[in-house]
Amino acid sequence: MEPVGKDHPVIRKAWDRLQELGGISDESGRLTRVFLSQGSRRAAEKLSAWMREDGLDVCHDALGNVRGRRHGAEGGLPLVLGSHYDTVIDAGRYDGALGIIAAMAALDLMATQGKAITRPVDVLGFADEEGVRFHATYLGSRACTGTLGPALMEVRDANGMTVADAIRSEGWHEGAQDIVYRKGEVAAYLEIHIEQGRVLEETGQPLGVVFSICGQTRGRVTLRGRTEHAGTTPMPLRRDALAAAAECVLAVEAHAAGNAPLVATVGKLDVRPGAGNAVPGEACFTLDIRHPDDESRQKAVAAIKEACASISGRRQVAMDFMIVQESAAVACDPEWTERLIDSANSIGLGDVPVLSSGAGHDAVVFSEVAPVAMLFVRCLGGLSHHPDESITREDLAVAVRAAAACIEKWNRQAHEG
Repeated sequence: MEPVGKDHPVIRKAWDRLQELGGISDESGRLTRVFLSQGSRRAAEKLSAWMREDGLDVCHDALGNVRGRRHGAEGGLPLVLGSHYDTVIDAGRYDGALGIIAAMAALDLMATQGKAITRPVDVLGFADEEGVRFHATYLGSRACTGTLGPALMEVRDANGMTVADAIRSEGWHEGAQDIVYRKGEVAAYLEIHIEQGRVLEETGQPLGVVFSICGQTRGRVTLRGRTEHAGTTPMPLRRDALAAAAECVLAVEAHAAGNAPLVATVGKLDVRPGAGNAVPGEACFTLDIRHPDDESRQKAVAAIKEACASISGRRQVAMDFMIVQESAAVACDPEWTERLIDSANSIGLGDVPVLSSGAGHDAVVFSEVAPVAMLFVRCLGGLSHHPDESITREDLAVAVRAAAACIEKWNRQAHEG
């Protein structure tokens, strides 16, 4: 049997697909794919075509989530593998996409090696995880788990369009069908993802296994002062919303810096009217707050809200502090975590690091309906959400082999059990 290294046909094909997918974008010159954009639609169609090439039974829903199923002769609950194909603005090629392409490659590898799968295995490509357009994460996986509730459907993008209206007017409706997994309908959910950190690189290991995912709060803070003439309004009389927002942003940073392992980020700031000769009357900024302990995260949110309220009150600026979305910390399933470790060991890896994830993943949502597990792949410099994001073909090969070994182990144990 041909060794499964970087030049194996399955690995070469997976690598080429990653590069091609990375070239499908909403923008020229950089990679950006947001929910229900034209680039997103083209990426979904490409993934569907590749799934069909690999012999999977393919379908999609109106949001653009795509699924390829390898049917098992004996039936039973499906094992679900997947990740997202949307990106941040000016993204790298591997965040999200790796989890879809590597899952397909694992099934492809098993087929080329003549290893039968007697249980159904699904590969999912989620249309939205990053939440760039609506600042509400996991829209794709929430739809696939039946947890995209009325409140999220009414969240609006920068143009005032709701999620519901976007799906209605921009969705992929031709031939669409529901893709929904309820609790008790999934054997487990397995996600392969770049590490987005430096632990694997520093330990010299290509793979790591995740034991927990940090909880996350996403919010939006709007400050409203008074728009006035920049040349005629004395400084003491100003109610400058942008100046208040700037102070709030620094307060957010200071609170997180003093309360490790808390991390808090303001990633976007919108100012109105946005004229060089006008005192800003409104400033709106996003909040992203994460911590491995939910109680600590909630205390941090309360403290940050209090600090912003104090600043806005002192500056005579009205504040609207809105929580857009919250995700609790998630513990990965111990049995599946051990199965991943055993699978990594079975292909010759020893002392596989067991890590926590500071980033959110679709596994967070799937944990509501199924046991979840995650496999991290080494990423150069830990760089993520950046065009220089990088993995090697060698590490891709190792990840595909480990995933295939895990699927084989699960299939055998399910048959025996």
